[in-house]
Amino acid sequence: MWKAFISLVFPLMLLACGADSKKQLSLRLGEGETKFTLGQSTKVRLVAPEGFSPDSVHYIMDGKTLEVNAGTVVLQAGRGGNHKLTAQVFSDGEATPVELKIQLLAPNPPEIFTYEILNTYPHDIEAFTQGLEFKGDTLYESTGQRGHSSLRKVDYKSGKVLTKTDLEPKYFGEGLTLLDDSLYMLTWQSNTGFIYDPASLERKSSFSYGQSKEGWGLCNDGQRIYKSDGSERIWILNPKTMTEEGYIETVTNKSVFNKANELEYVDGKIYANVWQKPSMMIIDAETGIIEGVVNFSGLRDKVTQHPELDVFNGVAYHAERQTFFVTGKKWDRLFEVKIVRK
Repeated sequence: MWKAFISLVFPLMLLACGADSKKQLSLRLGEGETKFTLGQSTKVRLVAPEGFSPDSVHYIMDGKTLEVNAGTVVLQAGRGGNHKLTAQVFSDGEATPVELKIQLLAPNPPEIFTYEILNTYPHDIEAFTQGLEFKGDTLYESTGQRGHSSLRKVDYKSGKVLTKTDLEPKYFGEGLTLLDDSLYMLTWQSNTGFIYDPASLERKSSFSYGQSKEGWGLCNDGQRIYKSDGSERIWILNPKTMTEEGYIETVTNKSVFNKANELEYVDGKIYANVWQKPSMMIIDAETGIIEGVVNFSGLRDKVTQHPELDVFNGVAYHAERQTFFVTGKKWDRLFEVKIVRK
């Protein structure tokens, strides 16, 4: 009887011990740190209770299996930012995932730039500027604040508003971008964006946001639309469906950064106003690495000072002139500038 009892209980004890061992598994990189440089090589180790010996371990990040050589793994990914490294532990015919959250940061600090003013133009002092974009010499502008939000076509040389469409009072207008025959505009917290005809500014349709938090800035590379939402993510949208098909996260060599506001795309880089700051980031559109920061300090002092004067915001690139145009919320000046190394 006792032999039968022992023969029955002992396998159950082994199974229980095996289950407990798997619960105690953990993943360790380097000396236990969780921040690394994008593409960095580091030691990787599965931490397991004494006596636990897995059949095999596979390391996976962003859906791709990472090669391990002599206990070292290369943290290669398509972008910087927050990632989840998973060790798929195979034992007794079962697979147990063990996860570790890590951050992949830029290899170098951002380069510092400043600006030269080439020209100054009039700008509507009542415009709470959110987005700017050129098509030829025509400047498109979106403005914010509930009850005052609008979409405009502007003669940038005179500051004259050529055509204007007001948004319904419930909407707080945000960034815009022009791609092919459509003008896309965001609203802030209403989970709604609009698509307009760029010639007439008549509204053609609307779209909803997916996982993105809010509507902040827009730009495009001719094929994809990029959308900031007040978080560290810049979302990549399909212009035909406006669905979010991925994202990058903005990173420096020290941290994940979450202040990208109004956006402009030029030659593989996203130029992004830093929210509430007189500065602009230069972001690699593939990796999210912040390669440069443009200091626009002093520009606000060059506009008419008044009680409703607000922050630096709005950036557009004039392709023919190869210059940037910048302004701010309720500024009476639009500046054509050249970005130069400090």
